[in-house]
Amino acid sequence: MFALTLLLALQQPTPGLPPSPVARIAIMPVEPTVVAGDSLQLRAEAFDAQGRPVPGVRFMWTPGFSSFEMTIDTTTGLLRGGYPGRTVVTAMALVPGARPSAPMAVTVTVVPPPAARIAVTPTVTRLLVGQRVALGAEVFAATGDRRDDPVRWSSSAPEVVEVAADGRLVARATGTARVTARAGAAASVVALTVVPNTVRRFEITGGAGSARTGDVLRFRTMARGAGGREIAGLSPVWSLAPGNGQIEQDGTFVPYLPGTYIVTASLGSMSAEATVLVRPRDVRREATIVGRLPLSQLPTSEFWPHPNGKNGYLATLSDRVYALDISDPAAIRITDSVMADARFINDVMATADGRYAVFTREGASSRRNGIVILSLADPAHPKQISEYTETVTGGVHSAFVYTQPRFGTHVYLTDDATGSMRVIDINDPLAPKEVARWQTRDAGGRILHDIDVRDGLAYLSYWNEGVVVLDVGSGIKAGSPTNPQLVSQHKYDLNALYREVEREGGPGYIRGTHTAWRKGNYVFAGDEVFSATPQGVRMPGLGLGKANGRIHVIDVSDLTNPRAVAWYEPGDGGAHNVWVAGDTLYLGDYQGGLRVVDVSGELRGDLLAQGREMAKVHTGDERGFLPNAAMTWGAFYHNGLVWANDMFSGLWAVRLEPRQEKRPTIP
Repeated sequence: MFALTLLLALQQPTPGLPPSPVARIAIMPVEPTVVAGDSLQLRAEAFDAQGRPVPGVRFMWTPGFSSFEMTIDTTTGLLRGGYPGRTVVTAMALVPGARPSAPMAVTVTVVPPPAARIAVTPTVTRLLVGQRVALGAEVFAATGDRRDDPVRWSSSAPEVVEVAADGRLVARATGTARVTARAGAAASVVALTVVPNTVRRFEITGGAGSARTGDVLRFRTMARGAGGREIAGLSPVWSLAPGNGQIEQDGTFVPYLPGTYIVTASLGSMSAEATVLVRPRDVRREATIVGRLPLSQLPTSEFWPHPNGKNGYLATLSDRVYALDISDPAAIRITDSVMADARFINDVMATADGRYAVFTREGASSRRNGIVILSLADPAHPKQISEYTETVTGGVHSAFVYTQPRFGTHVYLTDDATGSMRVIDINDPLAPKEVARWQTRDAGGRILHDIDVRDGLAYLSYWNEGVVVLDVGSGIKAGSPTNPQLVSQHKYDLNALYREVEREGGPGYIRGTHTAWRKGNYVFAGDEVFSATPQGVRMPGLGLGKANGRIHVIDVSDLTNPRAVAWYEPGDGGAHNVWVAGDTLYLGDYQGGLRVVDVSGELRGDLLAQGREMAKVHTGDERGFLPNAAMTWGAFYHNGLVWANDMFSGLWAVRLEPRQEKRPTIP
């Protein structure tokens, strides 16, 4: 972000200086590619309008938003690739006594390290003679990043199991075979046994005959031989028709649209069917705006309610935090404010007992950022009592305050300068001190964006590294606030997910794991995604494009093996901050406003397609910071209301009305 600010400043006209003699900049290599973790030297030459080299030139290299995936020395052009993606680097020629030249951009491709692991699906161990099964393979680098290598398939005994170039298996005869998938130096072996087809009866069991859209049904198959004995260990192939839904190869089915579905399981030459009648989920609810605190002079950021239910705190992307009286949602009012040396106050949060609060600082004129600690002895009039800057002067984007009986109260915060998590002990709020630091591997562009702590587990939204789970007091890995221990990590292919965003606005777009919220057996992880090219309504001074992004639903019932099972992608905004209460998810959808989503029951597949969206509120205001534009930062469920904080228009209090039972139509 700093590099982009510097670039914009250099591009401003410099009074009293003549134009740059540089008319063209040539950057080498022309199509630079670097492996993540490796370095690449970029070079540049400057030419005048007649094509002659310009002497005495030095170059300023800036990565723009690409600093999320790499780092570059601004004076030498030495680039280090951190994470896979296509990023943009700009060179500007500086000639003594003249204005800076027009910038020249080059797209740098950062590719993953070589293939190290192949994941083959579905899991198959036993086939019947004549059975056909299609295998798929995903290739991963040692870093966990997905690769696009072609996969080569082979069988140790083609006369037993034949495998095609695309991974399709045909069981030819009884016996054993080892099918191998290879990519580069990586290989994965599937051991298969082919048995005679003695199945005489094959049927589908389980599931249900009727369901709502979004309900998860589990079907299984029963295969029996001539004597009626069950034949175990077989792997049928499942399919679905007609309709729109999802059927997994373990028989898990979720319908997206109402209608009649036929679920089919095939086993060699035999098949079985089950019919499911699906009705609409019908969860829509009316949303009523109860009250507002309109703010039009400053863009707002985080909102946090005081535990007393009467007060709240609203931060700004500026130099102040407002204290609010929210006891009457229809007449929200400002009771006080706290000023700080900051350009951005991104986060604010109160302690669970309501005695203190913490807010973050970025862009301080003193270059001493960190956090500010407030006394809430009078919740309507918070007072600064201390600050912590010593090890986090580079800026703090997000912070989470968490209290445990065994360890007391700590602040888990993101350090902008190093991409690390810092743990600050505030048991004595007048003398905060750092007690721990944790970070992922050292890679160019490492960024930790947000932290959520539940039940002694910290969920770190690590941008290019996905969601990282740490034990900070749960007992799972003997971790504590002073000794965080890694439990697991879940990362996904951001480049594949958001290819359309690059098509929309070009390379160098912003995308990464932005936020995470644990509820029950699920972690709801949101991506922050912005087009590289500003489009439509945008925040002055930030140059951000259209917002995009999805919420990933990650099953953590086995914390050591998190797996993605569902997603919600609104499509007309983005996925910023979330709050989950009961069976409902509340989302700040940026340009799409406030969204409310039903997350009841088991979750699988596309939640939007299943009709799980309950309500939507556009939070634009004609008198807002940007008139009529919504930019909803987040949403909180508190005191029976949804509190939506919008960057452009302030705070909104919204009530979801009870569902109205449908009355039969009288002819």
